[in-house]
Amino acid sequence: MTASTLISTCPATGNVLWQGETASPEAVHSAVGAARLSFARWACAPHEERLGVVRAFADALQSRQQDLAEAIANETGKPLWEACQEVGSMAAKVELSVRAQAERAGERQERTGFGQAVLRHRPHGVLAVLGPYNFPGHLPNGHIVPALLAGNAVVFKPSEETPLTGEIMACLWRDAGLPEGVLTVVQGRRETGEALVASDIDGVLFTGSAATGALLRRALVDRPGVILALEMGGNNPLVAWDGDVDAAASIIVQSAFITTGQRCSCARRLIVPTGPFGDAVVSAVADLSSRLRIGHWRDDPEPGLGPLISAAAADRLRNAADALAAAGARTIKSLARVEGRSPAFVTPAIYDVTGLAIADEEIFGPVLQVTRCADFAAALAAANDTAYGLSGGLVSQDEELWRAFRTQSRAGVVNWNRPTTGASGGMPFGGTGASGNHRPSGYYAADYVAYPVASFESRDLIDQTDDLRGLEPRAGRAAA
Repeated sequence: MTASTLISTCPATGNVLWQGETASPEAVHSAVGAARLSFARWACAPHEERLGVVRAFADALQSRQQDLAEAIANETGKPLWEACQEVGSMAAKVELSVRAQAERAGERQERTGFGQAVLRHRPHGVLAVLGPYNFPGHLPNGHIVPALLAGNAVVFKPSEETPLTGEIMACLWRDAGLPEGVLTVVQGRRETGEALVASDIDGVLFTGSAATGALLRRALVDRPGVILALEMGGNNPLVAWDGDVDAAASIIVQSAFITTGQRCSCARRLIVPTGPFGDAVVSAVADLSSRLRIGHWRDDPEPGLGPLISAAAADRLRNAADALAAAGARTIKSLARVEGRSPAFVTPAIYDVTGLAIADEEIFGPVLQVTRCADFAAALAAANDTAYGLSGGLVSQDEELWRAFRTQSRAGVVNWNRPTTGASGGMPFGGTGASGNHRPSGYYAADYVAYPVASFESRDLIDQTDDLRGLEPRAGRAAA
């Protein structure tokens, strides 16, 4: 084993799942070169051919759903029911992408005096897709499917935490008949990603942390021809203001702790009113979160939560929780290891940070920070007091408060009496500020995988001489 060896292990058991060599910069550049050669043919292929391959990929996903779901569960630690949902979302992405492309990036014509004006969309070329570990299939798939459907070639670097899932995805695309070189997987750590971004690419489609997104912005600042679509995390607020306490608690727990808090849309900050309702909600959230079954994805009965992605991630989370306590946060429910399990397993935690100056950071795990506010105006101000802008939510039976929240919230995805972790493949998904760059994914991925081209056309060759102004008469011909 060498320093270039990449190993994937199950965070629940430590068992080795996959092992391979990382792609060197030379290998990355070679993959991009091969993609460049394959792009020309793929982009010129009839749309029906690309559509057939993409639909065959959906069929392959469905036929191997259990295998892929178990690989995702093993590699991320998430429960099998959730991994099955992820694979289902991957398959559903195909027809959603077909519909989105037809609606948002289709051809449009209008008659003109000289012939016709035509709007078409052209693929960018070679797109780099950088995937995350929390949804190692679904999130990169949300870039790859529309990119390939539009006619791009793709070089995909999975997260170094989940290389096995990336390998299986590449195999499924080959089984679907995707021509060689149109999709290439390069495995590796940060250095591999840096080499890919520095290569002769036409775009970077990224899902991951705000810190990495900022690095990508700086790396591409002098390359305006490279499109950059960023989908990052958030320090997401959930305001719970009135209503049934138990119902509110169920929405909050679903928002904060699903996927062991490893969703970019998880609620990180709970904002409640000062007084009895706020006290009751926080108490109900603590009680309900204590009932969440935590365990291995094969356990029976099935768990609600699995481990974090790694023991190292658990260490980082403990450091973040310790920093909250050091800043004066009151512990409502402490972060703890799960007895008898690997070090990657932790329990949900809740801290009251009311009145404290807490760093505006995304804590990527099951840690919820509570802030109490005297009135709704203060609650809305607290919700917006972040550089992030991905997701937010309001729990309230007051429609006037919802109108104020949805109008003034700076989040790209807002929720009313629903968990912040909800999403629809038929809607945009993304945020602004430290959460994104105004290029939401989901249904709107069709907007960034191709660009509009205006074409003005006439089948007939028409003499334009009469339209030329200030034209001198031909030699030997008197002016009229």
